[in-house]
Amino acid sequence: QVQLVESGGGLVQAGGSLRISCAASGRTSGSLRMGWFRQAPGKEREFVATIGWSAGTTDYADSVKGRFTISRDYAKNTVYLQMNSLKPEDTAVYYCAGTRVGSIYSNPDVWGQGTQVTVSS
Repeated sequence: QVQLVESGGGLVQAGGSLRISCAASGRTSGSLRMGWFRQAPGKEREFVATIGWSAGTTDYADSVKGRFTISRDYAKNTVYLQMNSLKPEDTAVYYCAGTRVGSIYSNPDVWGQGTQVTVSS
């Protein structure tokens, strides 16, 4: 089983950038797929981005395409989400997720504890 710990959240002005990280421990090889989700106050958790741990294939929600980039670093067992051109509506708790069995889009196997990202206008 994989364990996930997020870090790097904080307060940033609109138009700014922020990179959040997800450190993975445990079995990270093979068919593992990683993803980022977010949950704003009063809203449901939503998919943001995903990356295949081995192949590196990526996918993004339409709302972040062209602004966010997901990547992974094998040596550090870490997945990143680089967020550029941030908007106040990007404010949310961002969660890292990983899966081998469930769909990364709707039912990942494991979750991190979340990190708060706040974008001021």
